[in-house]
Formats: sequence, structure tokens, C-alpha cells
Amino acid sequence: MSSVISFDQVSYAYGQNNVLENISLDIEAEEFFGVIGPNAAGKSTMLKLMLGMLKPDTGKISVLGESPKQACKHIGYVPQYPSFPRNFPIKVLDVVLLGRLGKGRGMGGFSRRDREIARDSLKVVEIEGLASSPIKDLSGGQVQRMLIARALASEPEILVLDEPTANIDVQAEENIFALLKQYNEHMTIIVVSHDIAFISAYVNRVGCLNKTLLCHETEAISGKTIEELYGAPVNMIHHGH
Repeated sequence: MSSVISFDQVSYAYGQNNVLENISLDIEAEEFFGVIGPNAAGKSTMLKLMLGMLKPDTGKISVLGESPKQACKHIGYVPQYPSFPRNFPIKVLDVVLLGRLGKGRGMGGFSRRDREIARDSLKVVEIEGLASSPIKDLSGGQVQRMLIARALASEPEILVLDEPTANIDVQAEENIFALLKQYNEHMTIIVVSHDIAFISAYVNRVGCLNKTLLCHETEAISGKTIEELYGAPVNMIHHGH
């Protein structure tokens, strides 16, 4: 196995507010890596640095041996919240096709191959029947599946998801993570989540982030670890699958 993402003593601040301090991390190929931490701990900032959307104040980041900005074309990204209004007049297939931007031909719209890949991505997340539906008609779980399909349509080597199951029901959450586990057989996956006990059934390793980062094997995560991270008493509740 080889490192596909590397943070070397990375720090970042918004003005005078230090968000990340001396983060060092290596994520291996085909690893399923979880990131947990309280609100304002720097989780989304860490992902944005990984994606090349931000530049570190100090330290170095490499992704697939390149700078994050150079490597971003090899990363599929699922944001925490849709970046478009739910009443925007666009159909599901058209949203998924956006994942093909920069992948197919440069001019003249999407090719037949682009459309095949987009439809295949919808099949993978099991909403191919909604391809012609307007996005305003989708449930929260269906929107998340659509966004995952858009990311998969880019044929990424690395899939990054920021709270992919926020505001959806437990069954939809289980279905999405079961899908991600299948893709992890040939793809590196990084997921940010607040549901610590839930993701522990799927991820190989957990990064506990609160300005600084400590990584643990999944089995080593305990109630005491979480209390120290969140600074408050926490009960670990096992999720059965």
C-alpha cells in the first residue's frame, strides 16, 4: 500500500483564528478513513485543503504525488449541503452529468459516453428511475445519492464526503455506507461524520480532529477518547447492522 494523501505539519487560520495546527497525516490507497470532531474543529477546512480549495499557511500537502490543485481532477467530492437551491429547474441526470465536466470533450456538450457513465452512476446508487425527475421532488436521502452519483461520474481515485448522511433517516444512512464500503474495494474514501459509533462499523481508521489531529485504529476508539475530543461526557452506543 502507498500513501495517496499526505499532510506534513499543516496549519491554517482564518485571520487570527487558528483552525488547524501542525496536522500530519498519511492516508493509504484503498483506505476508508473517517474524520470526527466537534463543531468548528476544522473538519471541513481540512477537506478544503485536501481539495486545493484552500492553501495551507504552513506545511505541505500532496495528493497522488501532486499538489491538491493539480490532483483535484482525480477526486470526487460530496459536499455537506447542496450548493444549489432545491427549487432550481434542473433534472437529476443533468446534475450527475456535471461530474463529467473536464473529463470528456472540451467543447460541444456532453458525449454519449458521458451520458452512459452518468446513467451507470445513477444505477450504482439505485436511483436510475429518477434520472428525469426535477431535483425539487427528491427526498433528503435521494439528494445525497444524487450527489454521490455526481462524484462517482467523475471516475475518481479518491472519494471525499463531508457529512454525507446529515439530515437523512437511519435506513438511508445504512444504505449509503454499505454502498461506500463496496466502492472502498477499489477506491480511497475519506468521510467526515458526527456519528462516531455508526462509522466505526465501516472505516479502517479514525482521525480525531479538534485543531490538532490524533489518528486511531477503529477498535481503539473508546468513550474516554471521545470525551477528551469533545470535552464533555459521551456515551458510546453500538449500532447493529
